[in-house]
Amino acid sequence: MVVVPAIAVLVAALSGCDSDESERDYAVPQDLCGVAVDAGDLGPFLPDGKEITVRDKSGGGTKVCEVVVDDKLALRATQAWVEEGKTAAYFASSQSLEAPEHSAEDERFRYSGNEAFGKTEGCVDTEQRQELYTAVQAQSSEHKDADAMKRLITAYTDEVEASPSCKAGGKA
Repeated sequence: MVVVPAIAVLVAALSGCDSDESERDYAVPQDLCGVAVDAGDLGPFLPDGKEITVRDKSGGGTKVCEVVVDDKLALRATQAWVEEGKTAAYFASSQSLEAPEHSAEDERFRYSGNEAFGKTEGCVDTEQRQELYTAVQAQSSEHKDADAMKRLITAYTDEVEASPSCKAGGKA
């Protein structure tokens, strides 16, 4: 009978040493510059820290949203208009040094453990002959999870498709 309490004490002591506890003193954003995201999908790609700032760095027809933790760039979300007929792989090649090894939805999405690229459906600027693409790139987290990044880029792209950026045909 003494063995059970001793094991319980040992388990409790070991669980106190668990290094998975977050040291995050900030709330994970629920949107990236007006585009809704699931904090549960975004959170794992953000580092521990005290302060978070989400800033819009858009310009020249490209929307860029930066998430900064303790004055260090943590994540960047991008919406960019690209010549019609291109692919997510083409867009990724202009945004990343490494080609994302995974793809989904017939190459509509390309992703890796810490970055992802997507092509919207129906977001076309017929006047300029361009289509809207998306990217989410985690800069400063050690967390790498291709499945989670796929969920994040898919959900982010869905929200962009429903946003004024898509509806405006590149004029927003």
